[in-house]
Amino acid sequence: MTLTTDRPAARQAPARPEGGTLVEQFEFGLDAPICLTWELTYACNLECAHCLSSSGRRDPRELSTEQCKAVIDELQRMQVFYVNIGGGEPTIRPDFWELLEYAVAHDVGVKFSTNGARITPERAAFLAATDYVDVQISLDGATAEVNDYVRGPGSYDMALRALDNLQAAGFGDAKISVVCTRQNISQLDDFKAIADRYGATLRLTRLRPSGRGADVWDELHPLPEQQRVLYDWLMAHGEDVLTGDSFFHLAAFGESLPGLNLCGAGRVVCLIDPVGDVYACPFAIHDQFHAGNLLTDGGFGGVWRDSELFHELRSPQTGGACSKCAHFDSCRGGCMAAKFFTGLPLDGPDPECVQGYGESALSGERTVPAASQDHSKANPTRNEPVMLKLMRRRPEGETAAPPRPVSPCAESPLAGFDPR
Repeated sequence: MTLTTDRPAARQAPARPEGGTLVEQFEFGLDAPICLTWELTYACNLECAHCLSSSGRRDPRELSTEQCKAVIDELQRMQVFYVNIGGGEPTIRPDFWELLEYAVAHDVGVKFSTNGARITPERAAFLAATDYVDVQISLDGATAEVNDYVRGPGSYDMALRALDNLQAAGFGDAKISVVCTRQNISQLDDFKAIADRYGATLRLTRLRPSGRGADVWDELHPLPEQQRVLYDWLMAHGEDVLTGDSFFHLAAFGESLPGLNLCGAGRVVCLIDPVGDVYACPFAIHDQFHAGNLLTDGGFGGVWRDSELFHELRSPQTGGACSKCAHFDSCRGGCMAAKFFTGLPLDGPDPECVQGYGESALSGERTVPAASQDHSKANPTRNEPVMLKLMRRRPEGETAAPPRPVSPCAESPLAGFDPR
């Protein structure tokens, strides 16, 4: 499929077929997303090397508290089941807890991802007493050595401290969210043991080469033999581990994994960014996947219903080169974001195709797209992970570090924020 950049306003949605499986129905989209990701802010106290939104500094154009509440009102009218709030670090927003309470009071469940910095004993007690809230603590290594390499010094202890506080407060079934990397695939049993120790559920997600993740993907993405290890482990433990739609590309090994074996972009999921821009995929914050802005295009519902990009994604897709593969019906060609950010055609093989077609595609000519935005901090801080420090070693003869891409973000994470 080729996504166009100049799209006419709206067109009639493709006709939904009668009958068929649930997944086949999902391919034609729903009246409202099952869930959506909402990046409330790009401000973050960490500088994770693989951050898919290149978070660090906030965008001064962030939606105000009242605008955010209006979005929540609309999600309630659309009967969105829950919203997955992230960032950046969402708890950095001064109005985060107010917005969380507002969402719950308006029948919109909240699942928020956090590095744990603000999960104090008091906040943990508040969360334990609040219905319809799910907390995901990010942890990308079962040891501090592996985790802090990509997430920054002290981030492992910070995550475990948050889990300690949630457990002590009686919060039930926290989630431990792990991005699978070359360095932590060997720790899957250890991650499960940590989750069991805290009475939590393990959630595994795929590393995508977007944001800063594009810069480190070659070093961090699992090797082909590790993909098989991951698949076998998920087949053995998948009923007790959450994966969302992260690993449907592994289905080409044989039996499909538990979970949604389908790219849900623009069909059952999407993303709202801090300034109200809507993107088809939470892992593809790029102009190419921009569907509209809820402030100017009829609200979130208007974008979801009328976006030409979403209509394209909900139309019957051709498999391109992958349609000739015997495994296409299983893996559906893999992840759109992973292909785009490695410079592969969207109707070609996934860069991590387990049948090996991705490796040959990567060896050919390709143009990796430039990032359309970068919210990274302009200067390194004490929270900078080891990996970024190693990446920023200056070439011989260079006297100054190369400048970062210009972004509209303020230098201070909270500069100009008006919580009213």
